[in-house]
Amino acid sequence: MRSTKLFTALAVLLAVVVMADSGFAQTSKRVGTAAATQLLIPVGARDLAMGGATIAHSKGVEAIYWNVAGLGNMENSAQGMFSSMSYIADIGVNYGAVGGRFGDFGVIGFSVTTLDFGDIPLTTQDDPENTSGRFYSPNFVTVGLSYARALTDAISAGLTAKIISEQIDRVSASGFALDIGVQYNRLIGIQGLELGVVVKNIGPQMKYDGPGLYKQAISSEGQRPEQRFKSEAASYELPSTVEIGVGYSGMVQNNISYALMGSFMNNNLYLDEYRVGGELGFGFEGLFLYGRAGMGFVPQAEDDDNIFGSTFGAGVHYDASGIDITVDYAYRAVELFDANSVLSLKLGF
Repeated sequence: MRSTKLFTALAVLLAVVVMADSGFAQTSKRVGTAAATQLLIPVGARDLAMGGATIAHSKGVEAIYWNVAGLGNMENSAQGMFSSMSYIADIGVNYGAVGGRFGDFGVIGFSVTTLDFGDIPLTTQDDPENTSGRFYSPNFVTVGLSYARALTDAISAGLTAKIISEQIDRVSASGFALDIGVQYNRLIGIQGLELGVVVKNIGPQMKYDGPGLYKQAISSEGQRPEQRFKSEAASYELPSTVEIGVGYSGMVQNNISYALMGSFMNNNLYLDEYRVGGELGFGFEGLFLYGRAGMGFVPQAEDDDNIFGSTFGAGVHYDASGIDITVDYAYRAVELFDANSVLSLKLGF
């Protein structure tokens, strides 16, 4: 009982802090450049289809990105998931995650996110037209190790430690970040009413280094010969966020389910964002069909600052003998670029 009251108080306290911060943060908001902005690229079709408003509702291995506390609510003994997104400017985003339950200890998850930029012509000051025919491909990888546990029948908490690696030709950067999340079901005693709070991407600044930063230079004074010098790269903060979400889910009949949710995100280097989304499901004989929709709002952004629009999606879940198979698809409208398309496959055992 004491632990229940303690973690309930912590969840409510975090919610109060976020709401209070939203009241004055925008008056002094720093909108600027961040390191490792790929940490903000969403993964998983189900949650994206609901606008990313699933901070309180997400569960299983797909919750590792949205709110790691949901990993503790994984319904299977083990889950595996693969997701592929067609992002802006022909960038591919691939995500894979596995999770396993270890009795009362909790759930451990492992996730990998990679970005595929394709081959880019290598141009230099001496070869601006790439007559040499050389190419390079940036290598962006984020690896995460997660732990989550249901502390009570209503409260779960989780933690993810992430290693970030970026390499562009002959320069690279690496970093470390933490995600910490809490989910609380049956808020104020109402079945289906959910609260989620998560802090993401807490870590030290990142900066690039490597031989690609060295240049040839001739001194403008004296008789010194041509020398190599290093351009010192600046360091940048990670795109840390604090997010709070609420949701309500239930059943209309034994075979019809629904979920409605909303969330608020405060970004340390961008404007506040509000998200809403929902899901409607229909099931029969072990087969479940889902339709989803959502949208994000950035009230203080200029017209061209927020290029992402509404989201839509659908999913199919099948309970086979000894295995659950889920296929989800999401579509997100994007201005100036082709729309984002995400396809996910999840297996539960």
